[in-house]
Amino acid sequence: MAAKATPKKTAKKTSAGKKAPPVKAAAAKEQPEIKAVGKASVYDESKIKTLSSLEHIRLRTGMYIGRLGDGSNPDDGMYVLLKEIIDNGIDEFIMGNGKIVEIVIKNGTVKVRDFGRGIPLGKLVECVSIINTGAKYNDDVFQFSVGLNGVGTKAVNALSSYFRVVAIRAGEFAEAIFERGALKSQRKGRLKEKQKDGTFVEFIPDAEIFGEYQFNLEFVEKRIQNYAYLNTGLTLSLNGKQYLSKRGLYDLLTEETGDDALYAIGYYKGEHLEFAFTHTNNYGEEYFSFVNGQFTSDGGTHLSAFKEGFLKGVQDFFKKDYRSEDIREGMIATVAVKLKNPVFESQTKNKLGNSDIRSWIVQETRVAVEDWFHKNSDAGKKMEQKILSNESLRTELNEVKKEARDAAKKIALKIPKLKDCKYHLEDGKNGENSMIFLTEGDSATGSMVSSRDVMTQAIFSLRGKIENMYGKKRAAIYKNEELYNMMMALGIENDVSGLRYGRIVIATDADFDGFHIRNLLLTFFLSYFEELVTSGRVYILETPLFRVRNKSETRYCYNERERDGSVSDMGNSSEVTRFKGLGEISPKEFGQFIGEDIRLVPVAVSTLKVVPQVLTFYMGKNTPERRDYIMKNLIGDVG
Repeated sequence: MAAKATPKKTAKKTSAGKKAPPVKAAAAKEQPEIKAVGKASVYDESKIKTLSSLEHIRLRTGMYIGRLGDGSNPDDGMYVLLKEIIDNGIDEFIMGNGKIVEIVIKNGTVKVRDFGRGIPLGKLVECVSIINTGAKYNDDVFQFSVGLNGVGTKAVNALSSYFRVVAIRAGEFAEAIFERGALKSQRKGRLKEKQKDGTFVEFIPDAEIFGEYQFNLEFVEKRIQNYAYLNTGLTLSLNGKQYLSKRGLYDLLTEETGDDALYAIGYYKGEHLEFAFTHTNNYGEEYFSFVNGQFTSDGGTHLSAFKEGFLKGVQDFFKKDYRSEDIREGMIATVAVKLKNPVFESQTKNKLGNSDIRSWIVQETRVAVEDWFHKNSDAGKKMEQKILSNESLRTELNEVKKEARDAAKKIALKIPKLKDCKYHLEDGKNGENSMIFLTEGDSATGSMVSSRDVMTQAIFSLRGKIENMYGKKRAAIYKNEELYNMMMALGIENDVSGLRYGRIVIATDADFDGFHIRNLLLTFFLSYFEELVTSGRVYILETPLFRVRNKSETRYCYNERERDGSVSDMGNSSEVTRFKGLGEISPKEFGQFIGEDIRLVPVAVSTLKVVPQVLTFYMGKNTPERRDYIMKNLIGDVG
């Protein structure tokens, strides 16, 4: 349970008394300054421009790779660039060519070598620089490719300050070097030393587009692990460390559940469908879904069809009409499909939209699940015990819910301590950027209320430290007024699909009490709504620790290094203010820290199996052990 470290940052500068202007590396290029003029601008043939394909990618980056980012989020653009290159090697493996993909990431430079057939030497430049050029439109060459639109490698080329590609085939090679999509050199010839066929790509994401960024290798390792699980027999090497899976999705689920599985992992692998499943004693349900090796974080048709098929398979096996919520509570599963023509909602491929695949996935899943339980009777018995236990807990919970709702009605129709916003997650594009700040006390809330964006930013104010919910039943939420109100504000009472905001942002002071409240909130989410964390919905707000200013300039600094650098630049006579809490930052200053330049640290877990042991150690009843650990490490730091 940890928030990922942020990449290297620089202090924010403003003129004295003025709000800092938003800094967006590429957006400034995308949105030219609008100037008022006395009369309408001339609009004729001379104003019509035709962009090259790579120029269009640089100008409209979001159309091709989604968000930009600085590397602190696994969906940031530099990881999309990496994925596009690795996908090419994976596609070669799927077609039976090459069993190794080597990746090296050092100092912001990425190198990927596959051992497939190699790009045809005579078409090397076209394949990496001209959109709609490639072999992935040909089913004879690529049947189950992720990169079907012929854009991926071109986007990497266009968005890299340096891009080098080398194709090797039958002892000959072709090489091309680009800078920001512009060809700088190319050559062909025979190799002096024998090498295996394949393709080598080296690139550096362009700082003009991405700004100051840094690869988080934990995010990359997770993606590489998934590639290994989805491609049994493929070896992937990341900076020398190898990843290989022999049992596919079975290995993935084993890694995620550890010893928490209630029964042996169920596993099925067909020609186009593969899945694995089990149950744990955790709350909620957790799924990992993939299409042609691509992780679909937002699910899609294949996942909903799998859920429906699993429900029918269990009902058919037990010959009882058990409710879906009782069957799926505590379930963890992974499903992967191979499709010739996947339709994704965007270039980043987070959600599958094919409607024609539903019926066969439902049917194949239903038959496979029923058959597996017939062959594993002990697992079937434990499954039924889990269903009956879920029924009992649901009945008990419904009684508690009724009492809580009756009590809430007596208080007020609106949720106390919630300052809501206009747009929510269900409002489509308007609600995509919605967020709710979970703040510590009324003083911090006061600073944020007057400086927030009332259209997309909501605030829920906590009284202080919430109850430690570790090891307690879900019914305990309904007996705690503050946590109940927070759950209702988020809209997650029934399940996380009802979430009302795109992001849940924990905004506490940067002191020991603030860290404690942060841990209590994360314990609450990981205990009852862990999918919010695993789906990337929970963040921690970064706010400045220091303000350094003189008569002409003000800088806000997020750490001691930035503070010392600012003092050095501005002179020793500059005034340094240490913010002890969010409430000390005035609304006039606070607005810029939750606006376009907001710094959010995503909360993530490496694997689900570590969650129980982390919560037990930090939030359980092992105070002496935890105290000894803290004292030992504090002493070590001091020494």
